[in-house]
Amino acid sequence: MENLFNFSNDGLPQHLLLICVVFVIAGLVKGAIGLGLPTVAIGLLSLVMKPMEAAALLILPSFFTNIWQLAAGPDLKLLLRRLWPMLLGVCIGTFVAGLAFRQVNSRWSGMGLGLALIIYALMGMASIQWTVKANSERWLAPVIGTVTGMITAITGVFALPAVPFLQALKLEKDALVQSMGLGFTVSTVALAVNLAFAGSLDLSRAGNSLFALVPALAGMWLGQILRSKMNPVLFRRCFFAGLLGLGCHFFWGAIA
Repeated sequence: MENLFNFSNDGLPQHLLLICVVFVIAGLVKGAIGLGLPTVAIGLLSLVMKPMEAAALLILPSFFTNIWQLAAGPDLKLLLRRLWPMLLGVCIGTFVAGLAFRQVNSRWSGMGLGLALIIYALMGMASIQWTVKANSERWLAPVIGTVTGMITAITGVFALPAVPFLQALKLEKDALVQSMGLGFTVSTVALAVNLAFAGSLDLSRAGNSLFALVPALAGMWLGQILRSKMNPVLFRRCFFAGLLGLGCHFFWGAIA
């Protein structure tokens, strides 16, 4: 699709219904398990548009839902003191990859998105757990952040490898959810700056991103209700199985 924001005869932007449905689903997943909004939104929207066009729509919904998640945590100052090397790496990786791969071929972008979703889904389904020792965290954090930033700049997906790294720090449940919100917030801001410099973030995209905010917040509220009623293990299995299918679809489409 050449231009997501062409106007149809009735004066309404194309695909608004699709955007609404996708962000309700993505918000529901985030509300239920604390992550997944950018992954689900990018994955589904990329069925009909380029990943970076989808990433532009993601800016406001991702930012405000992450602020919501971030504000609900126990100790932001403590997390900032501990995680700033990773967060700095996220910014550096996003900007470096944005400059180096500004004209990424859509085929390579689709392949990267597919691989990111497949790896993320397989790790989630396998419930892989590992621990990072304190002396390793000091040098590993900026490396993890930089790689995460580069993947974000190319695919629009924030989760890898930052989420497995945060889980490996063995934070308490509330602190883990808050740390993910913090990492996602920084990734969202860095991606927005990157898209702005690349000329991919204009007023029309900002307007549609604002439109996407409402269903994302509604979905997140529904997801929080669902979390209290549904078996979280079953939900996570269904979620990661769906991501695996999406990842295979994108990867196969890129190499076929």
